[in-house]
Amino acid sequence: MNAAQPLAEHLDVVIVGAGLSGIGAAYRLQAEQPGRSYAILEARDALGGTWDLFRYPGIRSDSDMFTLGYPFKPWRDAKSIADGPAILRYITETATENGIDKHIRYGTKVVGAEWDSGESQWTLTVERRSSDGVERGTLTCGFLYSCSGYYNYDHGHEPEFPGIADFAGTVVHPQFWPADFDYTGKRVVVIGSGATAVTLVPAMAEQAELVTMLQRSPTWISAVPGRDKVADRMRELLPPNLAHRLIRTKNILLNIGFYQYCRRRPAAARKLLTGLTTRILKDEKLVAEHFTPEYNPWDQRLCAVPNADFFKAMRKGKAEVVTDHIETFVPEGIRLKSGKVLAADVVVTATGLQLLAFGGVDLVVDGAPVELSEQFVWQGTMLTGVPNFAVCIGYTNASWTLRADLTSRLVCKVLGYMDRNGYRAVVPQSQRSLQERPLLDLASGYVQRSIGDFPRQGDRHPWQVRQNYLLDTAMVLRTDLGKTLRPVAAAEVLEPVH
Repeated sequence: MNAAQPLAEHLDVVIVGAGLSGIGAAYRLQAEQPGRSYAILEARDALGGTWDLFRYPGIRSDSDMFTLGYPFKPWRDAKSIADGPAILRYITETATENGIDKHIRYGTKVVGAEWDSGESQWTLTVERRSSDGVERGTLTCGFLYSCSGYYNYDHGHEPEFPGIADFAGTVVHPQFWPADFDYTGKRVVVIGSGATAVTLVPAMAEQAELVTMLQRSPTWISAVPGRDKVADRMRELLPPNLAHRLIRTKNILLNIGFYQYCRRRPAAARKLLTGLTTRILKDEKLVAEHFTPEYNPWDQRLCAVPNADFFKAMRKGKAEVVTDHIETFVPEGIRLKSGKVLAADVVVTATGLQLLAFGGVDLVVDGAPVELSEQFVWQGTMLTGVPNFAVCIGYTNASWTLRADLTSRLVCKVLGYMDRNGYRAVVPQSQRSLQERPLLDLASGYVQRSIGDFPRQGDRHPWQVRQNYLLDTAMVLRTDLGKTLRPVAAAEVLEPVH
């Protein structure tokens, strides 16, 4: 928030977070609900969210940019799987071209949010950093939209490693990568086997002596093209907007088709993925030991490696994979339970992120704290028991932005519905009891560690958080809002739905 902007201010809509989702939400709000006053509150000093925060070597998208990018702004770069700086430029361009950057209040963190049914508004407690320190104040708004994701960006998952204080080398967490960190010619061990680890290994292998990925168990990893040749040809022949729509549709259908194939024919999918990896590495034993998980494809998110860079680094002798458990750190590296010692000058703890609901903001409705785990998510967007509040939740099996953009369009539809009916506040309410299910249906460790703190999804529409873009596009924006959204009376105390 700039010094000239008062803390005491009322806005029609407040968007929390100036990352990929927040900028997209602002675009939709301006386009579909013009004239509404709004601001984006961003705790950091720059926009971009994940793509500005994470600076580790090789950071890139794990989805193709034709679907991770916005539907209203064609992706023009050559690479389909793009690096972090390119994605940040894309987000910045979107904000600047549409005047969204003028609505961002940097260095402004929301630390509390209280809803008052009598006033039909949220009161946000915010902290603003300045050269004089931290100033605390309040803002009020009619509608609150959280676009801060569901990760804790202040703290990653940091398991306790025995003997780590004895290690003579350097320990680095990818989330807090040191500027100008030099690992040239050094022996590096990357602990972990998720998307961050498989990105770090080939990137660091270009300068390091040897990079070892240490995993407790294998992860499904699939090589994908770094460039989309069909997309390149379409962009040569067609106008940019038309080409973007066609490429986006093609990729959506391919991604959904492959996901459904994995879920419905897991044995065939396992054979396909292991066969492709064996073709690259030319070592069946190696693939069986390190690249054949016990779980089925898409029980956890699939890791994509563009141009097989991860496997190529292994074939060049610059990288290796070890599947074992850590017994303890020792001065020269890591001793494994097998007795082997991995020599290391640098250890990178790519052990994953922590989930955090709505940026850690505690919600209070009419004086009562909201117990998130007792609430249900409506249309993947709003919560029972919480009026005029929406949260942006992306897909776990496809590009985040596909669902995020639908959510922002639905928020605009809800705002228009309120205006047409003269409602100052609405809240989702089910007419029947719901069978609760976890919000994110993934077996990944980072999900299982914290998902109990999140709201639930139900067992039927519109309370299910589907992982199917085609179904969502057919149903979300065509839903009859009057059936499950009800107006909130003044001074009404809302009860959770069970």
